[in-house]
This record gives sequence, C-alpha cells and structure tokens, in this order.
Amino acid sequence: MIASLVQRLPFGRISGREKLMIAGGALVLLAALAIQLGIAPLFERRARLRQAVAAKESQLSEMQRMKAELEGIRGQAQRTEQRFARREKGFTLFGFLDQLAGQTQVKERVTTMRPSKIEQKNSPLKLSRVEMKLEGVTLEQLTRFLVGVETSRYETVVSKLSVSRRDKTDGLLDAVLQVETFEP
Repeated sequence: MIASLVQRLPFGRISGREKLMIAGGALVLLAALAIQLGIAPLFERRARLRQAVAAKESQLSEMQRMKAELEGIRGQAQRTEQRFARREKGFTLFGFLDQLAGQTQVKERVTTMRPSKIEQKNSPLKLSRVEMKLEGVTLEQLTRFLVGVETSRYETVVSKLSVSRRDKTDGLLDAVLQVETFEP
C-alpha cells in the first residue's frame, strides 16, 4: 500500500540525481531548523547571561565604593566623637569665644554676642550657635580670630561671615559672624 502511494507521488518518477538534490535540500532545511531552534537560543542566552554578569559586576563595584565611603564617614564620626569626649567638662561655645577674643586681642572690639541652642532631631547633640559682632578690627586681628575658631580642638566652625569696611581711610573693619559647634 505504501509502495503504491510512493509510486503515485511524483517522487517515483524522479531520477537519482534529483533525489540526491531533494535529500540535500531536506538536510539543509533540517540543519537550519536545528540552528534556529537549538543553537541560536543558546547563544542568545549566553549573551543575556554575559550582560547580566556585567550589570552585577557594576553593581558590586558601586556597592564596594559605597561601603568604602560609609567606612570613611564612620571613621570621621568616631574621630569627632573622640574630640567631643576630650572637651573639658562645662565647655560652652560662648565661653570659648570669649576666651579666644581675649587671646587674639579683639575682646574690646566685641559689641554683641548672642548665644542660641537648637535641638537636633534624632540626635542627643544640640547645635550651639553664637552670633558675634566685631567693630573696628584690623584685618590681621580678624584673621587671627577666625583661624583660632576654625583650628580649635573644639570642632567649631564659622558658618556665616559678613565683613564691611568701617571707614575708607583708617582700614578698620566691622564683622558679623556666626560660630557653631555641637554640644551634648
């Protein structure tokens, strides 16, 4: 029955050479299907995996950078805590600035000193701030005072500074500054 079916199909009347060509075409078609359905997806998966690995490596390097930055911040915080711990008992920013003004010979030029404290959210520390006004100081005196504030062991900083000429001929200056530090 199958033999008679093959006889009725046009394949039964083709030459050996044509049969070889058809078989070759069928092999090429099977190879193309194997490549399309088997091998190509493997290469695509491999490419996706390489991209995923590259993305993960990038994330890892970013995490390592962030870890190093966090360790630096922790170290800085620890050093700052140690400096706060070394402060004398009873330290106040107002008292420190008053003493520094005497040491830098600007105490008689201080016209106002207004202290304030600001509670910090989620922190046991308070921001202590003193606004000062100096009148009729020389540039050298002001510089010595500012350097004394910024280089003190008490972690004090000048957060605002406004300087103006007092008179065009005498070279004296007026300064309004705001000094801050943290206190327990």
